[in-house]
Amino acid sequence: MVRKLPKADVVVIGVGWAGGIIASELTKKGLNVVGLERGKERKTEDYFMVHDELRYALRYDLMQDLSKETITFRSKERIRALPMRQYGSFLIGDGLGGAGVHWNGQTFRFLPYDFEIRSKTIERYGKNKIPAGMTLHDWGITYDELEPYYDKFEKTCGISGEENPLGGKRSDKYPTPPMKKSPSIKMFEEATKNMKLHPYMMPSANLSQSYTNPDGIARAACQYCAYCERFGCEYGAKADPVVTVIPVAKKTGKFEIRTHSNVRRILHKGGKATGVLYTDTTTGEEIEQPADIVVLTSYVFNNIRLLLMSNIGKPYNPASGTGVIGKNYAYQVIKGNAIGYFNDKQFNTYAGAGALGMVIDDYNGDNFDHKDVNFIHGGMVSLSQTGLRPIQNNPVPQGTAAWGKEFKETSLKYANRYLSVGAQGSSMPFKHHYLDLDPTYKDAFGDPLIRITFDFEEQDKNLAVFLANKCAGILKEMGADHIDSLKELGPYDITTYQSTHNTGGVIMGADPGTSAVNNYLQMWDMDNLFVVGASAFSHNSGYNPTGTVGAFAYRAAEGILKYRDKGGQVV
Repeated sequence: MVRKLPKADVVVIGVGWAGGIIASELTKKGLNVVGLERGKERKTEDYFMVHDELRYALRYDLMQDLSKETITFRSKERIRALPMRQYGSFLIGDGLGGAGVHWNGQTFRFLPYDFEIRSKTIERYGKNKIPAGMTLHDWGITYDELEPYYDKFEKTCGISGEENPLGGKRSDKYPTPPMKKSPSIKMFEEATKNMKLHPYMMPSANLSQSYTNPDGIARAACQYCAYCERFGCEYGAKADPVVTVIPVAKKTGKFEIRTHSNVRRILHKGGKATGVLYTDTTTGEEIEQPADIVVLTSYVFNNIRLLLMSNIGKPYNPASGTGVIGKNYAYQVIKGNAIGYFNDKQFNTYAGAGALGMVIDDYNGDNFDHKDVNFIHGGMVSLSQTGLRPIQNNPVPQGTAAWGKEFKETSLKYANRYLSVGAQGSSMPFKHHYLDLDPTYKDAFGDPLIRITFDFEEQDKNLAVFLANKCAGILKEMGADHIDSLKELGPYDITTYQSTHNTGGVIMGADPGTSAVNNYLQMWDMDNLFVVGASAFSHNSGYNPTGTVGAFAYRAAEGILKYRDKGGQVV
């Protein structure tokens, strides 16, 4: 029998960056908020003196248990999807703080071009530049409209950085100065300046100095220990929801967090969300939490899955191109990189931080002329020093024997004599890339898994090789003696890690017929339901998505407060 609890003003599903920001902003305005997190409690003390590569980086201690819930994948509709039984291409976080605990901290703003990508592309190149099947879509908001929310998120996190010379205009500088430049970063800077490019230090949620944010949260500076990605920060120097926004919400006395609470349905009646149904995974009890406003702030896959299982919104149909839930799934093109080997130079690549690096955006967005290339958009190119942990890193030049004396000698020679310059390419949406419920496979509760249908297109293959050649050119200018770079991008491989930058499925826009949420991330079909996260992106940019997720979370919080006061669709 389902136990029904007293009604809350707001129930938040998933307490990561988006959920934490929503809770913080709403409780400060006097609303009572219940946060439901299916994972366990997390706090900074959990990571004291725990630099354990095996436990966190290789055995995925902070990630979702795939034996209980996973995704299924197929590259084309005619192929049967199969479950992802071990982690590969991306990592799905679990627990309080979500992926905001184990991220690297690279915090970018999308380019102004991203938000009006269809209009701007047609304006400059004509309609024929957009290939058949690419469902390119303006976002229903401009960079200038979103800029104040970017600024707010950066000040909450204490982002350390310097102005991007090719980025959108800023209303204020970063709250803390950029991080230190290592010798390899200085080499990248000199080389790219020699090539008449525009380098700048990567915007970092790893604090360059001690900082107190506008909410009064004080945090210490980064120690450059190199245990960021896949790890919690023992110093609290890496901004994450557990050390920034969640404490602010809890301090109001109006935020109740319930961990081990797996939301399985959003309840609704007469076109309104009435609450949620969740299972207490410690007892197996089913519980109903009524609420005036429901905010879905879990990871991309779960946002879509919950809407589909709850029969909210029209599911996307790739055959007809109709429907919106599951539409415009996009990923990231990470394969455009190059490795340079140096005979007479050595580097300490084991020190570092998750967002320590230098970037150029000369090949990102529409910052260069695409007239003579067979793709749109682009990607950032960077040299980052995130810390090469010893178990996972042992590259040798292509053509080296894979075992034996030659392999051992070459491994030792280049252990501290190589650098990687990498590109992070954008991902454009296509009609046949989408998410839906798998008809065969189910989770531990008997609910259907989410199914991905996706593969790299010619757009991605051309972009990856273009960016890899740019990376190789920079390494040549840096003086590398031997350079290996991508020559051809094959099919998408879900077994090899690339990035956890999944986007789309509940996309935003100005037209309810082609989008699921408005630019406050309010559902067109259910005005007291807000869906916040990278699921709102109608394509993925050549950057990490978290800065844009954070900005939209602050805008969504503003929209929720407007809805609370006036009701209806927020404008």
